[in-house]
Amino acid sequence: MTEKTGPDHFRKDKKTMAEEYTLRIPAKLEGMDLILAFVSLLLDTNGCSTKARTQLRMAVEEIYVNQTLYAYPSGDGWAEMRGSVENDVATFILIDGGTPFDPLAKADPDITLSGEARGIGGLGIYMVKTMVDELAYEYRDGCNRLMMRRRLHEEP
Repeated sequence: MTEKTGPDHFRKDKKTMAEEYTLRIPAKLEGMDLILAFVSLLLDTNGCSTKARTQLRMAVEEIYVNQTLYAYPSGDGWAEMRGSVENDVATFILIDGGTPFDPLAKADPDITLSGEARGIGGLGIYMVKTMVDELAYEYRDGCNRLMMRRRLHEEP
């Protein structure tokens, strides 16, 4: 797998071995536009459906916001986004070097309860789980890594 940086290296042929693209920026909310542009360019270049594009952008936004707000208690850190498309499936990996945290370890919230009864936390990752086909977390080499996959089109 070849790693390249920046949007100028995207390719349209989604049926061949996936190339992985990487964007690394300071973990600041101000970087959201760049993160979403990275996601959109990869998806649009590969003919992603509107529904999948919307869901993947929302999922990435939720994870990135959590990275910027919680990964680095000191406020200074980095966030990395890796993306690829292979066989009509997009894969995004969000990485940070912040405090280890597995967002998948907590049980899903009971969405039948009121907000007061349910308490704070867990709705964002629950939402992400409903919008992607696969979600996995690992802590490796001093980094949090959250991988999400989703088909670019709905199955007929």
